[in-house]
Amino acid sequence: MESLIEELKAKIIAGFNLEGVTAADINPDAPIFGMGLELDSIDALELVAILEQDYGIVILERSVADKAFASLRALAEFVAANRV
Repeated sequence: MESLIEELKAKIIAGFNLEGVTAADINPDAPIFGMGLELDSIDALELVAILEQDYGIVILERSVADKAFASLRALAEFVAANRV
């Protein structure tokens, strides 16, 4: 699971151009949105696109997304359980 968390950290840093942020700066248990990485709703759409493109995961329901995007650890668990 830790390697998947590190992989997701790298994708988020690169995908969202988080300048000055390193993988070590990202707490896997902190919220992804809001106070955590300070990503917003537009970033959520980009994250959904990354999941579709890189892992073959399609999220159709908001409640699923809310749970999966609670933290990086939650996202890694979601990806591990749902990747194609």
